[in-house]
Amino acid sequence: MTIDAPFAAMLPGISPGVYGVDDFRAISAIAHREAGIVLPEGKAMLVYSRLAPLVRTSGCATFAAYVLRIREDHAERQKAICALTTNHTFFYREAHHFDHFRDTVRPQLLRRLEQGGKVRLWSAGCSSGEETWSLAMTLLGPDRNAGLALARKDLRILASDIATHALTRAVAARYSADDLKPVPEPLRAAWTVRNGDTVEIAPELRALVRFRTLNLLGEWPMRTRFDVIFCRNVMIYFDNPTKETLVARFAGMLAGEGTLYIGHSERVTGPALDDLVPMGPTVYRRSARA
Repeated sequence: MTIDAPFAAMLPGISPGVYGVDDFRAISAIAHREAGIVLPEGKAMLVYSRLAPLVRTSGCATFAAYVLRIREDHAERQKAICALTTNHTFFYREAHHFDHFRDTVRPQLLRRLEQGGKVRLWSAGCSSGEETWSLAMTLLGPDRNAGLALARKDLRILASDIATHALTRAVAARYSADDLKPVPEPLRAAWTVRNGDTVEIAPELRALVRFRTLNLLGEWPMRTRFDVIFCRNVMIYFDNPTKETLVARFAGMLAGEGTLYIGHSERVTGPALDDLVPMGPTVYRRSARA
C-alpha cells in the first residue's frame, strides 16, 4: 500500500494499514465509473467515515479487502455507492424554480389536462422526496378541490434516485413540521396532514408519484418523454464530460418544448446548447427545432 505524508495528514488517528491513498483512489475510481461521482483527495475523510461502517459489517479487516469485495460483489458495491452519495435537500429549495413553474409552465400543463391530454414530470435525483413533493404541491395548487380534479386526469410524476435509503424516506412521505416551513402555507394546508410535530404528505398527492431506483449514468427504461424535468444539485458531483452527456440525454427526454430545471451552480454546456433555450436562471426550454 502506498503511503504519502500529505494524504496521511488528512486522516488523523487512522492507521495507514487500514485505509490509505491506494484504497481511496480505488474507491474514487469505482464511484466515478459507477455513478459519475468525482472524489478529489480532499474527500478522503468523508470516504472513510461513510464507508467504515460497511467495511466493519462486511467482515473485512481493511479497506483494501473491502475494495476487493465491492469489485466482485454488485450488491455490496451498490451499498457503497449509496453511502457515498450526498442527499442534502429541503422543501422549496431554490424557490424561484417553483415560482417559474407555477407562473409559466403550470398554466400550459393545466390546459392540456383539461383538454384530455397527458402530463408527465420527472424529479431526477429526488433524494428523500422534498423536491418531488414541492413540485407536486405546486402543480396541484392551493385549491384542494381543483387539485383533486386535476389528480384524476392523466397526470404522473416519476421520482428517481440512486440512493435506496433516501428513496425509503421519500416513499414514507413523513417529515418534521419544521421541514415544511419553506412551503407556502396554502399548499401545506391543502396537501399535508399534521400530527403533532410530524407532517405527512396527503395520500392523494402520493398517488401521483412513482419512486424508482435509477442510476442516471445507466440505462433509462422510460419509454415516455417528459414535459418537465427537475435535476438540481446532482451534477455538481460530476466531471464536465459526464455533465454534458447527461444534460444532452435530458434534452432528448423532453417532450415538445418541455422545461429543464437544474441547480443554481450548474450550467448547460456542450451538445445540449443546440437543443435548449435559456428561459431564466438555470431554467431551459427544449428548442422547437430540436
